[in-house]
Amino acid sequence: VRQLDATVLDPSKEKEREKYFNDVTGWYDPPANWQHDRNGNLFKSTPIEKLFLLATIKFATRDPYGMGIEYEAGKPGWNDAMNGLPGMVGSGLPETYELEILLKYVKSVIKKFHRSIFIPMELSVLVDTINVALNNLEDSGYVDNLTKLSNAVPVELFAYWDAVTTAREIYRDTVKITFTGEKKEFSPSDAVGYLERWIEQIEIGKARANRIGSHGHDDDVENTGIVPTYFAYNVAKWNKTGHENEDHHSLVTPLAMDVLTFPLFLEGPTRLMKTIDDEQEALELYERVINSPLRDSALNMYTISASLKGQSFDMGRMMAFSPGWLENQSVWLHMSYKFYLELIRHGLYAPFFEEMKTGMLPFLDPDVYGRSSMECSSFIASSAFEDPSKRGRGFLARLSGSTAEFLSMWVLMFIGPTPFSFDKETNELSMQLVPALPLSLFESDSIEENPRNENDELTISFKLFTSINVTYHNPDRRDLFGEPPKRYEIGLRDGSKIEIDGPAITSDLALKIRKVVFVDSID
Repeated sequence: VRQLDATVLDPSKEKEREKYFNDVTGWYDPPANWQHDRNGNLFKSTPIEKLFLLATIKFATRDPYGMGIEYEAGKPGWNDAMNGLPGMVGSGLPETYELEILLKYVKSVIKKFHRSIFIPMELSVLVDTINVALNNLEDSGYVDNLTKLSNAVPVELFAYWDAVTTAREIYRDTVKITFTGEKKEFSPSDAVGYLERWIEQIEIGKARANRIGSHGHDDDVENTGIVPTYFAYNVAKWNKTGHENEDHHSLVTPLAMDVLTFPLFLEGPTRLMKTIDDEQEALELYERVINSPLRDSALNMYTISASLKGQSFDMGRMMAFSPGWLENQSVWLHMSYKFYLELIRHGLYAPFFEEMKTGMLPFLDPDVYGRSSMECSSFIASSAFEDPSKRGRGFLARLSGSTAEFLSMWVLMFIGPTPFSFDKETNELSMQLVPALPLSLFESDSIEENPRNENDELTISFKLFTSINVTYHNPDRRDLFGEPPKRYEIGLRDGSKIEIDGPAITSDLALKIRKVVFVDSID
């Protein structure tokens, strides 16, 4: 059984869009892409209500075992080379981690402002169905036995999934053209209660996923302790509906499912780290990854996946590539950089700067990399590639997501996570630089052969907002990890200088820096 034809062109939607076709421009006006009510009015809601809707839909799209989010729209998540996974009734744990972050954010906002939210009446029906299904699951008495989870989805969990999936499809069918326009109020306590209950279910699903694990040619969750990334489901029992698709394949209703597992992928632990607040916990996860098959010990980099040997070609186009090439066990810079970014975000400065020496382009040997170290590649051929002369070489240069991740790392290194803050009590803006820079990056102005003469001043400079020259001075000649300067000297564009004692710049001077045009330098 395969999950195919997830999206089709809906003639009724096309007819609705035609109402907004503009003969002058030859294209649709913007309202064609917006949701309306049955009277033709734009349906409006607040940002937090939109996020609550998104979180509800995502929560209702959890897979039969309650672990990953289903790829039921024909596309996988970040790793688009897993393009066969949706057809395998696949799901991803990374999207569950992102859902957890979303649920917690929506909950925090509703608690902070203590205001009701007003959601479409159709969505409230879905919310009610989810909660009734959770009640039924709890009433069934089902509790995971994490010591011996079966690959067969338990009857109780399947019943919950079937009820919620049906409700989700009914919701989509009901609102595919318009909302009725009616809304239902959720009090702050009710909304927070729903969200807390859903977050609890997410945690249960994560524990379940850790036990189900990841199994490939050379990895096993019991040995690595690393979270899985993907799952798929085999429909073990089904009933034919009596209908066929355009290719005359029978359509079925599933009655029972078994979960299937895949090898390790770097995306799983990388996304998990985003949900971790504790530095020690993040360090332990990093240490598990560095000692796993995801580590290319020859290159001292991380591969997008462990070995895919023996995997089904159904999972996607990555299986068409040789190991170590493209999305098959190569070093995919975008995901590697995401992993490095989480290290510095969690204050793991020593591991981050150690990884920087071998994993980030400015520090690679251009002769090995094969191109300018200023130029990102889609991937680096790993040690799994059959041709040794290509290992460590970058291929498919482009302005990719790794560029954005690198800029995020750069900001945390030179500026810090929150340079500006606003004190509501005093109505004052303040600025504080909190760099994370190792001693090895500081340089001396000396032109002597020994640039690290103990009498030389060590500095490092950068441009703030592409305009303000900022120079850090390091008289103590040590690593500066996550600590603000002791004093500032602000050079204004009129030639005057202002000295500030202390770790922060406050009041009008912080505002001048924020406006850029008044300030020339910061020392």
